[in-house]
Amino acid sequence: MPRGEAPRYDVLVLGEVLVEIHADTALREAVDGTRARISYSGDALNAAAAAAAAGARTALLAVVGDDELAGPLLRRAAELGVDVSHVRRAPHPNGAYLLSADTDGDRAFVYWRTRSAGSTLAPHHIASWRALLTDCGALVTSGVTGALSSSSRAAVLAAARLVHGAGGHLTYDPNFRSRLTGPAEARELLARIAPLTGLLKTSCPADASALLDTADPRTAAARCRALGARTVAVTAGADRLLLDDGTRAEYHPVPVDPEPVDATGAGDCFTGTTTARLVLGDTLTDAVAYGMAAASLSVSGRGGTGHVPDFSETAALAASHRRTGPPRPPGPDR
Repeated sequence: MPRGEAPRYDVLVLGEVLVEIHADTALREAVDGTRARISYSGDALNAAAAAAAAGARTALLAVVGDDELAGPLLRRAAELGVDVSHVRRAPHPNGAYLLSADTDGDRAFVYWRTRSAGSTLAPHHIASWRALLTDCGALVTSGVTGALSSSSRAAVLAAARLVHGAGGHLTYDPNFRSRLTGPAEARELLARIAPLTGLLKTSCPADASALLDTADPRTAAARCRALGARTVAVTAGADRLLLDDGTRAEYHPVPVDPEPVDATGAGDCFTGTTTARLVLGDTLTDAVAYGMAAASLSVSGRGGTGHVPDFSETAALAASHRRTGPPRPPGPDR
């Protein structure tokens, strides 16, 4: 990216912030009187909070509603160190989701996003943020944002092209959600975004099976690079990540969190942290190591922003993991 004066923001995150309702029991077992707690999440807020915690000047580019939860939602984002001064308002309710999770990471979700404020994101919003996007270190966005509506999809593409054209870094996570979009639409968006990315993060088998016709991490990475992605990170279960930078593809074991509570948002924490550290000057290997450590630590909290680790905590785990050099996980594909 061009470096003259420092960019106004190190990291911008484009997407929808959601009201998160966390049930105390499995959703299929919910009954009258089941307890739940409200918090705030969504992949955009999760990634933005992680980037801010990793030391990046971070701003959220989003549209929020005019209901009673808009104020608490924005206050929570600000508490997490994210600049919300560029967030736009729309006369729609904020999107929400109900979830349950257990310590093994098994999760269930019910979403309410149809005609949400976030889904009104459109190219005219991107035009209003043009100066920010052409002067940022990096943009993080996702397939979830592109799947909210046709205008959101157009907005994601417009923002990605602006950042790429200005020499900035783009991180993209397909984050396929079958309840939001079909595989054909998600594949088309991935094909158009991939050539603009500096880092494409995907999951295997979830995203890879739906969008790349494979359950093999190496094949998934190769197919993403064939689409034009410069560097690809493939999460392959909870314990390893495949990194393909075009010169080699190798597995990296993920640090283990000894007290897991909820894996919601761990992938977003990885993308936010890794992107922040790349913009701040770390090598790809170090940035990914910090991203894995932060993601591992994040599962200690409940919900997408239940625990956003301070960078000192992230750096300590990454250093410890590097020193101990844990063995690679078993399996035929190493």
